Amino acid sequence: MPTTPATAATGHIFQHSLNADVSCAGAGLHSGAEVTLTLRPAAPDSGIRFRRIDLDARPMVVADWRHVVDGMRATTIGLGGDGDGAVRIATVEHLMAALAACGVDNAIVDVDGPELPAMDGSAAPFVAAIEAAGLAAQSAPRRAIEVLKPISVGDGDRRASLSPAPHLQIAFTIDYPGSAIGRQSLVADAAEIDFRTAICPARTFCLSTEIDALHAAGLGRGGSLENTLVVGPRGLLNKGALRFADEFVRHKILDGLGDLYLLGRPLIGRFEGLRSGHALTHALLAAMTADRDAWQEIEIAPAEG
Repeated sequence: MPTTPATAATGHIFQHSLNADVSCAGAGLHSGAEVTLTLRPAAPDSGIRFRRIDLDARPMVVADWRHVVDGMRATTIGLGGDGDGAVRIATVEHLMAALAACGVDNAIVDVDGPELPAMDGSAAPFVAAIEAAGLAAQSAPRRAIEVLKPISVGDGDRRASLSPAPHLQIAFTIDYPGSAIGRQSLVADAAEIDFRTAICPARTFCLSTEIDALHAAGLGRGGSLENTLVVGPRGLLNKGALRFADEFVRHKILDGLGDLYLLGRPLIGRFEGLRSGHALTHALLAAMTADRDAWQEIEIAPAEG
């Protein structure tokens, strides 16, 4: 049976929740709205659930790919269609990546606005909050989704795929010709790196030439040089150095890690993205789960050695 490595949080064989409540606050990257987020412990087998405490009914939305309602420049989950009663929680991918990297299976995420706070544009502040709260082991066994055969989706020159692997691997290639980003590729292998320190600190980014179009689409209203790497014609506009020489592709891996955790289980398999984004990852999860021969749910076994 495939196992996940003991060196990664994904190697937990029992479910985990938080040991205590922990909060953080800031402006949403796209809405610009100030919001406070509180992570709370939750019962075994309850998963990650987001609760809009600013709404009268305090509606709950399970973090599940089937609840994704928008994948343009961020992952938004919600309920209720497009009417006045619709419930939305935007930009969940960075927190989901932190929960995945830390091995949190069950938590309630209370949020008093329509979007999670951007913090510094990475998942590192969420990792720090989770580590401050501490993890609580639970008696229920941990289960994973194991990929059994290759599945691929594409759109023009963009592609995303899943294939069998002994543990979680996320490979990404990005290509921004004519910019300081250029072409970057990286494979993040859970057997070799700690996602908390090697992936979660990578910040979100955009080209300076994209900003006007983002604003026209109602996006990026909370973006700043404090929470977004902005690349201009002559290079990075932010003060200070990159956290990694290949920080841009690492952030795409971060996004992928968060979106894949919308399966509701850790993934045992290899994800590959080529110039892809949130929408293709969501489509890939839909394609895989629709093919019952492409995956199975298993209990995570202890790592060998």
